[in-house]
Amino acid sequence: MIFPEVKGSNLEKKKYKIPQDLEGTINIVTVAFQQWHQGLVNTWVPFLEELKQTHTEIYFYEFPTINRGYKGMRFIIDGGMRMGIPDKEIRDRTITLYLDKKKFMQNLTIENDEDIITYVLNNKGEIFTKIEGEYTSEKGNKIKSRVEELLK
Repeated sequence: MIFPEVKGSNLEKKKYKIPQDLEGTINIVTVAFQQWHQGLVNTWVPFLEELKQTHTEIYFYEFPTINRGYKGMRFIIDGGMRMGIPDKEIRDRTITLYLDKKKFMQNLTIENDEDIITYVLNNKGEIFTKIEGEYTSEKGNKIKSRVEELLK
């Protein structure tokens, strides 16, 4: 499966064409669909930061995904997120996607927007792993094993 080509900007206002502008040899992206999903995304952060320290070829990103009908409110939405995140490193890795959510979800065979999805992919968009939901050690081990296999 291939991650669809989309455009977004991080909270430092840097524009991205995804997946080609992703910086890692291997990229781990967590897609969130609702504001309350941030708590679920945060469960992954300690594990992903540790994995990145061990494997410097890895980058991880957070993709808040918002229906394109709200694009006119981008200044307010992104500004609110920017103000709520004092850490520049987190703002750098948070890329907001304003898009046709339904089409995006269909392209990724996501049935609903009730949970987060974490993907392991390269910058060509090839998806190697897809995991739903908050972090657990079992899910983390699955990602770690896959990453180590890909980096051999």
